[in-house]
Amino acid sequence: MATVVLGSQWGDEGKGKIVDVLSEGVNLVCRAQGGHNAGHTIVKDGKTFDVHILPSGVLTPSCTNLIGTGCVLYVPGFFKEIASLESNGIDYTDRILISDRCHVDLDLHTKVDGLEEVELGKKNIGTTGKGIGPTYSTKASRSGIHVSEIFDKQLFDTKLHNLYTGFRKRYRDLLQYDPEEEIARFDTYRQTLKPFVVDQVPLIESVVRGNLKVLVEGSQATMLDIDAGTYPYVTSSNTGLGGVFTGLHLSPRSIKETIGVVKAYTTRVGSGPFPSEQMNEDGEKLQQIGREFGVTTGRKRRCGWLDLVVVKYSHHINWYDSLNLTKLDVLDTFKTIKVATSYSYQGQTLPSFPADLDVLEHLDVQYEELPGWETSTTGAKTWEDLPENARMYVEFIEKHVGVRVGYIGTGPGRESMIVR
Repeated sequence: MATVVLGSQWGDEGKGKIVDVLSEGVNLVCRAQGGHNAGHTIVKDGKTFDVHILPSGVLTPSCTNLIGTGCVLYVPGFFKEIASLESNGIDYTDRILISDRCHVDLDLHTKVDGLEEVELGKKNIGTTGKGIGPTYSTKASRSGIHVSEIFDKQLFDTKLHNLYTGFRKRYRDLLQYDPEEEIARFDTYRQTLKPFVVDQVPLIESVVRGNLKVLVEGSQATMLDIDAGTYPYVTSSNTGLGGVFTGLHLSPRSIKETIGVVKAYTTRVGSGPFPSEQMNEDGEKLQQIGREFGVTTGRKRRCGWLDLVVVKYSHHINWYDSLNLTKLDVLDTFKTIKVATSYSYQGQTLPSFPADLDVLEHLDVQYEELPGWETSTTGAKTWEDLPENARMYVEFIEKHVGVRVGYIGTGPGRESMIVR
């Protein structure tokens, strides 16, 4: 049976921690979409690990980890993370698998990503610059390269040259890239990569029929979903529950629980709408206490109050069975805490999170003010350990969203987790 962990806001909610905690006793941890634009930080045994393309279950010795068909694979980044495991003495032998139907994220895609952002000027998306969008674009245009095609040198070289020729026609001398250099690198990767690559379909079929435990680790979050998010300021894949089925081919009947991960406030990296953003002392305080810097890019995250319009909308996309509230301790020193509960536009209350960017730019946000607890919750282990006002804050979220908060994060370590 499968448990699915998904981001409920704009990413960076702290999904890696609960995946690490839940991976104990799980047979297979999977990534269904995205690439090395994802960044999950895990604190384990006093050490901090940042993973990007590898599933967070890689730190659990009993887990096999799968980079699923819906992902895009940047091979140099994959081997860099493998090297990091080796340097930290983590045995990954026979525990990391890559679907042969993943698409290959090339350095060519990274170059094009940068050029596309420059073209957009002030309306740039604020991508991570990792080539993810151009890789999914070539996948959709049926000109991309499967991982399986890496092992046919003639085919790989031809397809890479074709991609380069097409991009060269568009960008001309602005595209500074030598296809022969990348081809030479893949000549060295070819045999080293092969032991990791599998046919995902019979693997998943055997796992489902064997009733083995599966944990699916979502990347980014619902508000960055190509269909459900704040388009066009989104990533290039389906980050919600739908992407799990297309990216892994799991049976819908095998899903036991879907957990939405919600930060106790809201953050966003890059451009795009952010109704509850606080460009004031409160936002700066959240940023500093929460150490809000992107794992992948190092960029400072935009910060604001918890937005329950976003969380409720996300729930109606993914139908969560429970929520994991993270970084509650970041709010410990606030005397008063605001929570966004509804939006209005031209005097009318909106029924849900709107798609129209003009509406998002001009809407009004209604907030509820809740009393802070002004005492430390760091490392709290039980529900009873939390101050009364902190428990009221959690219960307010539950009542408004209509989903139980089953897990509460009270610090960066895996041990700082209340399970209700």
